[in-house]
Parts: sequence; structure tokens; C-alpha cells
Amino acid sequence: MFRKAAVPTVSNGSYLQGQANGKLSSMDSGQPARQGKVVLKKKVTLLRGISIIIGTIIGAGIFISPKGILKNTGSVGMSLTVWTVCGILSLFGALCYAELGTCIKKSGGHYTYILEAFGPLPAFVRVWVELLIIRPAATAVISLAFGRYILEPFFMQCEIPELAIKLVTAVGITLVMVLNSTSVSWSARIQMFLTFCKLVAILIIIVPGVIQLIKGETEHFKNAFAGNDASIMGLPLAFYSGMYAYSGWFYLNFVTEEVENPEKNIPLAICISMIIVTVGYVLTNVAYFTTISPGELLLSKAVAVTFAERLMGDFSLAVPVFVALSCFGSMNGGVFAVSRMFFVASREGHLPEILSMIHVRKHTPLPAVIVLHPLTMIMLFNGDLYSLLNFLSFARWLFIGLVVAGLIYLRYKRPDMPRPFKVPLFIPALFSFTCLFMVALSLYADPVNTGIGFAITLTGIPAYYLFIVWDNKPKWFRKLLGKITRTLQILLEVIPAEEDQKS
Repeated sequence: MFRKAAVPTVSNGSYLQGQANGKLSSMDSGQPARQGKVVLKKKVTLLRGISIIIGTIIGAGIFISPKGILKNTGSVGMSLTVWTVCGILSLFGALCYAELGTCIKKSGGHYTYILEAFGPLPAFVRVWVELLIIRPAATAVISLAFGRYILEPFFMQCEIPELAIKLVTAVGITLVMVLNSTSVSWSARIQMFLTFCKLVAILIIIVPGVIQLIKGETEHFKNAFAGNDASIMGLPLAFYSGMYAYSGWFYLNFVTEEVENPEKNIPLAICISMIIVTVGYVLTNVAYFTTISPGELLLSKAVAVTFAERLMGDFSLAVPVFVALSCFGSMNGGVFAVSRMFFVASREGHLPEILSMIHVRKHTPLPAVIVLHPLTMIMLFNGDLYSLLNFLSFARWLFIGLVVAGLIYLRYKRPDMPRPFKVPLFIPALFSFTCLFMVALSLYADPVNTGIGFAITLTGIPAYYLFIVWDNKPKWFRKLLGKITRTLQILLEVIPAEEDQKS
């Protein structure tokens, strides 16, 4: 059941200090919890931090988004420009999160920073919309790409039935949930293997593309900016597609408490990762255009596969398999990280108590993982890929912009806060303005999907007062919630995480 929201401590007004009532085990730790405790250990080194960021960013975006960006920009040159600008903007946002991660050394990512800067109401709305919109939609989008690419080798000569894609996608989502509910150590091992597959998949595209350039295949780069003019409605949607492809740079902040020497390793991991990903993404798109014309790219539903068929012959059958594994890795990493956000929010009293409980034997946050399954299935069977992408982007970038605005606010609210890493003020100002400007334009360009997202976001305000602030709930209601919690504890075999006295 919902518990009373956290209140500021007397010492510094922080909503977070001393609030840790439970801990999750490290993704890299295979050691069982002792005496019922699950304790975060500092296992994330610089190299592992880089692998977390790169492994989460490279998913379906680079294989799905070229179509959306080209369609909304109208030319090869403008699409490559958008890819580059989105990489730079993502680096700016990641640098802002690097400052927040080094001065607020708590796990939880977006939720934690909003709670620290603006208090419990906006933090609750953030985790509310994460639970109802952002994570189910994000999982559905990446999972649909997994379903399409895993079936591609079996339907090379014909169209893949949409029902088949969604059924396979549903199986993939369920498998990810089971994996994260069963074993933290196995989830980590599989994630390492899938990260390797991601790098192989992207190199399979870049290397032949570079060879094509050396051979002089530059036809599609002549008059690169000629074509349909980009409209005021198209550009924000193009940036949405690009920013979605780069999204994932913030996931290291979900595990801040596990990072060794975070003052040094978080900024370094972010900078190195974003440079690698930006260069890799731009080169991948250049490789596409050495072989595929803009018109053919727009008609293709699996751009990477179309590219491989032209240059690799029978070996092209391996490309969709690698891409599908890449998507599965992003699904796995996203569910792992965001379930930790739900765990932290429950620890702070903003989500039902059951979500901060762990399995008695497997030591996994089972309730926080499986709560996503039904919502993700609803998203999956009620919307197409690009509608989900736009639907997701509105809520996600609204709150990321708010987090970065909170960085500016904390500079004035708490000027004495230790800041081992500090970005120039123009970076958070530019990034937060860009996010909020894109959100405003999205309401004009795609009012239906963004309007639905905005309306659901506003439901977090009455929900906050109903579930968190209102203390005088009917006795029967409290008993009912208590019975539900106890029943779920028995069925799921979960217990509250014990308080770590050292935290």
C-alpha cells in the first residue's frame, strides 16, 4: 500500500538523506544477500560505466529512426545534420546529468533529481508518468523492433504479418520480465553478451559503407540538401526520432550508488560514450546512403536489412539476428534500470509498498519488474510504432527538460552543494530550452498523441493528493490495500528489504 511521502531532513532540506530503507543488489554482483539484506556495492568501474551507456543507447533507434528523420527533414544533408545536432544535444544533456550524478550521489535518475530540486509532487508525477506511459511505451517500441527483425529472415520475400510481429514481441517482453525477475547475475551475463552483439551489428553496417565511399559511391550525396523542404511541423518530429535514437545516456545515473569514484568516472564515462555513439551513428547513416537511395530508405521497414541485402548476399541473413539481439539488450537494460527507479520511489513512499520488496530466494525486485508487463502489453496492441515513438517522446523529454532546469534551480537554491563536476550554465539552459521547445511544438505538430500524453501526465496531480497526501482514507480501504499487499507477498514470495544501517 502507499506510504507517507518522505519529508525534508532538518540538516539540509534534502528529501533523500537518510531515506534509504532498502537496497538493490548490483547488476554485476553474483553474491547472495546476507541475512535478508540486498546491498548496493560499488562494482561499476569506468569501463563498465561506458559499456552500460553504449549498450543501452544502441538498440533499435539507429535501425528504425533513419526513416522518421529522413521523412520529416526531406533531404540527405538535412537528415545527417539532424543526426549530428541530436548527438551534440544529447552530449549536453548527458553532461548536465553528470553534474547531478556527482553532487547528488543517489540512485533513481530522473525521479531522484526532481525530488531533490522541486519536492515530492513533481517527483511523484514523474514516476507516475514513467509507470503509466514512458516505460511501457519505450519497452513496446524497442520490442516491436525486436519482433520485426527476428522474423525478417523468415519473410525475406514477403510482408511480415503484423499479428506475427506483435505475438513474437509479446513473447520477447515476457522473456525479459522473467529474466529480470529470476536472476540478477544471469541478467548481467546476458547483457554483456548482447552488448557485444550490438557493436558487431553496427560495425557490419559501417565497414561496408566505408568501403563503398572509398570506391566512389557518392551519388546520393550530390545536392545533399536538395529535396522537399523541411516544415515547422516536420523538424520537431525529426528531432524526436533522433533524440530517441540517442536516449539511454541517463541510465548510468540510475545506478549512481554503485559507481566507483563517481566524481571522476561518471563524467568520463558519459563523454567517452557519447563521442563514440555520435560518430558511430553518423557513419552508419552515411553508410546507408552509399547504397540506398532516399526513396528506397523511406519504403524500407527494416533499413539495416535492406542495406545488408545489397552488399552482403546470403550473409545478410545474419544482420537482422544481430539487430534483434541488440534490441533485446536494450529491453533488458531498460527494464533493469527503471525497475530500480520504481524500487526507490516505493522506498520514498511514492509507490505501493509491494514495489520495494524483494524475492526471498532470488533477491530480485520481482514486483517492480512485473508491474510493467500488463501496461506494456496494452501499449503493444494499441498503437503503431511511430505513434508510440511520438507518444513516448513528449512525456520523456518534458521531464528530462525539467530535470536539467532543476540543475539551474539548485545552483541558486543550494549554492554551497559540493559539485566535483560543473558544466557552464549555458549548457543546461540551452538543453532545457530545447527540450521544452520540442514539447511545445509537438503539441502543434502531433496534437492527438501528445495531447493524450499530456492528459495522462496531469492525472498524477490528483493521484498524488489521493494516494500520498490524504491521510484519512476509509478504514475499509486501508484494510483492503493491506490484504492485497499481504496476498501479493505470499503469492510472489517477497519481503521488505531491510534497512542498511551503514547507509
